[in-house]
Amino acid sequence: MKNVKVAVVGCGYWGKNLARNFAELGALKCIVDPNPETAKIHAETHKVCAMKMSEALADDDIAGVVIAAPAEFHRELALEAIAAGKHVYVEKPLALSVSDGQIICDAATSANVKLMIGHLLQYHPVFVALREMVKSGDLGKLRYAYSHRLSMGKFRLEEDAFWSLAPHDVSMLLALFNEEPSEIRGGGLDFITEGIADESRIDMIFPSGGRAHIFVSWLHPFKEQRLVVVGEKSMAVFDDTKPWEEKLATYAHTVDKSSEVPEPVKSSVRFIKVPNGEPLKSECQHFLDCISNDDNPLTDGEEALRVLRVLEVPNLPHG
Repeated sequence: MKNVKVAVVGCGYWGKNLARNFAELGALKCIVDPNPETAKIHAETHKVCAMKMSEALADDDIAGVVIAAPAEFHRELALEAIAAGKHVYVEKPLALSVSDGQIICDAATSANVKLMIGHLLQYHPVFVALREMVKSGDLGKLRYAYSHRLSMGKFRLEEDAFWSLAPHDVSMLLALFNEEPSEIRGGGLDFITEGIADESRIDMIFPSGGRAHIFVSWLHPFKEQRLVVVGEKSMAVFDDTKPWEEKLATYAHTVDKSSEVPEPVKSSVRFIKVPNGEPLKSECQHFLDCISNDDNPLTDGEEALRVLRVLEVPNLPHG
């Protein structure tokens, strides 16, 4: 299939970025939004038409539906699109429960359509490079890793900070360790809106012996987006707040255990060169390629379910 066309459903905070990228890729056919004025504005911006959901689903020229609505509507909208035979891209998280996510996955399988979830950082060139370093053994066996995603706002009411921010971190860590955790512990606290956690922490223990920690908050004095990976051979840092040429750094620190007390042997930081690229554009192109080439998305339904199983730990309610 060539010249794949998609409809973007929801043009709010993040949907407008998806619309822009699909338009730049020549794939945007229409905008769907519950607010007709919003739909009209973004449709005019990208020189496409505004449609109702029913109209988009009935349009044979539209092969894919890109859902960027609030997470509480993901199940309903995804199932509608799948029932219409459309390939579906859903912004993270896939759903607000494992059971709803499984229903969406089962429906996509039955309908033989592609299901892709917007775990954006899997398509970030720097994370791709880090993932390859881990896979090739450059860092050695992983000992532990941690990921911080912190900022001041944006506050939400339909999901807490963990469900809003942590899907990216969970997705990355599961990819790096290449296994699901055998134990999960965590907790969160609400300060602004009762029942909606503003900060959350989670610890994961993996069957291989590795550990991982995630800390997310939208009630934090400054922005931090940092993933640290510590292996037996070397350590790596993916800091997305740094300039591009400094986003991926490695430290070949070692430990001298020849004396009674272990001594650190520090090395200089080494910045890894990574070709520059916009992660969201790569993600959007991947969705189009999967439709055209009949390929399975990197962040497919099964990957999304693995993420949801971590998010849905009993002591981290999402409001």
